[in-house]
Amino acid sequence: MFTPPWFTYLVAVLHVRIDRARTAPSRGASAVEWVIITAIIAGVALGLATLIKTLVTQKQAEIQSNFGGGGGGTGGTGGKP
Repeated sequence: MFTPPWFTYLVAVLHVRIDRARTAPSRGASAVEWVIITAIIAGVALGLATLIKTLVTQKQAEIQSNFGGGGGGTGGTGGKP
């Protein structure tokens, strides 16, 4: 059976790349560390965003209750048409 030369070359290149990947664990470990660090930062950012949203919503409700529910719709005319 005839094997084309390009296929033999491709198999050889893949073997070299696989061997390099297996003997260089620091590259893979570094990528895993970056993924973990990024996930932690994203989690902290999401937590802070949720906290800020909750605090703003609470303050908004407090302000609305202090103004008697807000709205009014008189446009600052003191209730006169």
